[in-house]
Amino acid sequence: MRTIEHETFDMERALYGSTGILARECRFDGPADGESAFKECADIAAERCFFNLRYPFWHDHGLAVRDSELTELCRAALWYSDRIELLDTKLHGIKALRECSDVTIAGCDVVSPEFGWFTHRVRMRDTKVQGEYFMMRSDHLDFSGVTLDGKYSFQYIEDSVFDGCVFRTKDAFWHAKNVVVKNSVVQGEYLAWYCENVTFDHCKITGTQPLCYCKGLKLIDCEMADTDLCFEKSEVEATITTDVISVKNPRAGRIYLPSAGEIIMDDAEAKGEVIVR
Repeated sequence: MRTIEHETFDMERALYGSTGILARECRFDGPADGESAFKECADIAAERCFFNLRYPFWHDHGLAVRDSELTELCRAALWYSDRIELLDTKLHGIKALRECSDVTIAGCDVVSPEFGWFTHRVRMRDTKVQGEYFMMRSDHLDFSGVTLDGKYSFQYIEDSVFDGCVFRTKDAFWHAKNVVVKNSVVQGEYLAWYCENVTFDHCKITGTQPLCYCKGLKLIDCEMADTDLCFEKSEVEATITTDVISVKNPRAGRIYLPSAGEIIMDDAEAKGEVIVR
């Protein structure tokens, strides 16, 4: 691997088509304002680098970025790439990751609306995220220790697992399929509408009108705080450990809870059982 150190690049496609490059303490910034520094590259590493220009990593295969900063001007940073490792790095540009696969992200700080769309096999650990429409239409996500602030997250995702996370989000997990969320905190309105085969295991759920129009929904020993009009038109098997403000017209299944302020059953198709014990 050839090493480039302490250099500044601002021209268009500065290292286009390169293979086997380690960029150490380099800057991708300057008056030429060039795009696509590492486009169509393979086996690239960047350590302690500063990226302030657009589209640096497109169509790359084998990429490791460590201890680096991608600013808010570094938009759409990683697209159409695979075998990616992002460690202890700031990802602050919009649409920072899209249509990539086999990605590991750990110890990063992400401030990026529309991050992670159409990605596959993303492993994320101990990372803070801010951004709307996070990970939309992605699959095979494996997240642990992730904190998220942002609306409309995890919509249309499939085949994913989340453990020990904190999600402060609205309209999360809409249309999700085959997902497990465990040992996590999920705060926000209108959680997981229209989802299918989604399980919340030992989670704390907060917010109005959660878990409506669901199929194959499961809750295992979950807390629910400030939740009202829950489970409307859902097929659900749930064990809840806290009081619920109201449950409304579950379509099928059984809901076990210590008490409910109101149980609304005014729909002829609502055949679900609400069992207070």
